[in-house]
Amino acid sequence: MSALAADDVGFLAALERFGVRFLWHPGLSEEDGADVVALLNAVRDGGRRLDALCVEGAVLRGPANSGRFQMMSGTGRPMADWVRDLAARARNVLAVGSCAAFGGMPTASDNPTDATGLQWLAGETGGVLGEGFRAGSGLPVINLAGCAPHPGWIVETLAALALGDFDLADLDSLARPRFYADHLAHHGCARNEFYEFKAAATRPSERGCMMENLGCKATQAPGDCNLRRWNGHGSCTDAGFACIRCTAPGFEEPGAPFLETPKLAGIPVGLPVDMPKAWYVALAALSKSATPARVRRNAAADHVVVPPSCRPPKR
Repeated sequence: MSALAADDVGFLAALERFGVRFLWHPGLSEEDGADVVALLNAVRDGGRRLDALCVEGAVLRGPANSGRFQMMSGTGRPMADWVRDLAARARNVLAVGSCAAFGGMPTASDNPTDATGLQWLAGETGGVLGEGFRAGSGLPVINLAGCAPHPGWIVETLAALALGDFDLADLDSLARPRFYADHLAHHGCARNEFYEFKAAATRPSERGCMMENLGCKATQAPGDCNLRRWNGHGSCTDAGFACIRCTAPGFEEPGAPFLETPKLAGIPVGLPVDMPKAWYVALAALSKSATPARVRRNAAADHVVVPPSCRPPKR
């Protein structure tokens, strides 16, 4: 559903601009039943070329590593076996979404289904394909992590692969494309003025920064969500919902309610990336002492109460 909002022309047309077309997708293709099984067999047997295998969702390996918790309908075989067979034939393999990349929500708590990502489980390599897996291009599984991933991340990665303009240097240490993973969701956030002055919201309806009280992890979350926006103009934080760091492994078990900031001695446990705790405490105290009354009042409101003053320029 996220991918369908890609670009100004829609997902399929956006991919066609780069000569990319689907062999098959369970929700977007007409083929079903025996036609799909025949297609998958042709790919598995080497009779049909597969440039990119895109897998959505975690792969279930249980019970007892049999894979029978997740069978491929009409084939009598576990999905895990199909993923391994098709990945062995694919020039590139993409894990679309954090569940396919790192296991995601199905792995939370005791993971009773033995769910996993394609090449990672949480922050550890392995997964259903194994740490040493490499696709035909020589690349590991490309992790388009996000819950859900931005449609632009999917389109741009597939376009770069189709144009031959993607290699190992374009992936970060968790095999996420660097064009989005080298940013933070914090970058471009519309609430950054409130963050700078540590003017915090205490309820989701308020306009202030959500890091101090409402569990926002945008300062720790890889992603350009607030730079490219969703559907052209929105993001989680724009909508008043805290960033839950869904592009990172382990986001499904934050250790506290998603919309609550765990603290130690009044200081948020999760601090911005690369910021020592002492620096944060000193900066927060200084920022709060310098907070303009306008920012403080607007932070606790659901709309702009006090607009910026319009002073004539000095001559």
